[in-house]
Amino acid sequence: MAAPDKSTITDNAPAAVVVNKGELFTSYDVDAFEVPSQREEAWRFTPFRRLRGLHNGTAEATSTTTVVVEGAGDGVRTETVTRTDERLGTAGVPFDRVAAQAYSSFTEATVVTIEREAQVAEPVVITMTGPGEGQVAYSHVQIHAEAFSHATVVLDQRGGGTIGENVEIIAADSAHLTVVNVHDWDDDAVHVTAHHLALGRDATLRHFAISLGGNTIRLSPRVQYNAPGGDAELWGLYFADAGQHLEQRLLVDHSAPMCRSHVTYKGALQGDPSGDKRGEARTVWIGDVLIRPSAEGTETYELNRNLVLTDNARADSVPNLEIETGEIRGAGHASATGRFDDEQLFYLQSRGIPEDVARRLVVRGFFGEVLAKITIPELRERLEAAIEAELESAGA
Repeated sequence: MAAPDKSTITDNAPAAVVVNKGELFTSYDVDAFEVPSQREEAWRFTPFRRLRGLHNGTAEATSTTTVVVEGAGDGVRTETVTRTDERLGTAGVPFDRVAAQAYSSFTEATVVTIEREAQVAEPVVITMTGPGEGQVAYSHVQIHAEAFSHATVVLDQRGGGTIGENVEIIAADSAHLTVVNVHDWDDDAVHVTAHHLALGRDATLRHFAISLGGNTIRLSPRVQYNAPGGDAELWGLYFADAGQHLEQRLLVDHSAPMCRSHVTYKGALQGDPSGDKRGEARTVWIGDVLIRPSAEGTETYELNRNLVLTDNARADSVPNLEIETGEIRGAGHASATGRFDDEQLFYLQSRGIPEDVARRLVVRGFFGEVLAKITIPELRERLEAAIEAELESAGA
């Protein structure tokens, strides 16, 4: 039997009072959401004029994204399905209007399943190409690691256009799943995406978000624990050039006992030093962690660091920690934004290293912690080369 059309289902009615950040209104129905405005906390940093109508329903689909899956050998199934597939929505329901618009607008979804107990040695690569400049597309991808499986999946996104998207990432009981999402978009691309991350009992999930290209990127990962023992790590790296807006808005919702989360995001910014507002480099990082009363034994920490390389650059960083039980192992957060460390530069220059080379070394060291966690040598080398190209373009 075909699953019901979820585009018409509303999961819960809006509450008059939001109890905590985890009590988000969710629905598959785009009309259940009001058009967002910057008066709302969740959207106050987002430049609506640059979203090309993704937020208000005027961005009608004119094309589709192209999805190619490579490395899907033994233990990996790849399927193209319609919205009636009952597995879609397993990881979570859209929690904002753009996500609901994306869910109600895609024509086909890509489902990649790591089969139960499969130990997949080589990375599975999902290459998604945008619809092209001037075109609009909506996309849906689900990555599901079944119980006791082990795999690494790369979601490599490139090309241009305007894209609204939902990505479901599911780590079932005792699964070990690593997902590396690379935003290597063309300069014209506008990409608004919601990542729904769900962990089963004793599951381990590593999520990497690498944002280098594009015009405007808004990424919203939401982590949910469906059983005790889940372990989630979220790693992020972003490099904003002149005219780019890169925004990450995370929510880690600890609702099950004895779970762990660790978040580390690092960003660099280099704007147009002439002061032209159109050449501003802008990043936004919002890190929300909620520990509910039922989440005893939680261990969590989140960190955001931003390195400002030039004038005409702005980084907003807002870590939030909401704790509703005192029975936890530990919780903390930290955030900092600043320019080059003069002492580091002085130390390197005092040993005969030219200033421009010293600056590059500092930036490489700044990102080194995140890059070192990526265990795919070819991908790590590609990202290191991309960062080097960014630095050369600014003459750092």
